[in-house]
Amino acid sequence: MRSGCEECGKALTFNEIGAYKKFVNRGSTSFLCRTCLAAKLDVSVEEIDRKIEQFKAQGCTLFV
Repeated sequence: MRSGCEECGKALTFNEIGAYKKFVNRGSTSFLCRTCLAAKLDVSVEEIDRKIEQFKAQGCTLFV
């Protein structure tokens, strides 16, 4: 598994990896940072952050 964003190379956080798994492919072994993921999904970074907080509140184990 790579530790950086596939697009820009930025180091990834646990939540960025979780967001990619939640929104794109749970079985993925390569990931995008929040900024690149937001661009791919055509949403704002703030929307990604809101969804992460929502899933955390629901107890999703992909996020800390």
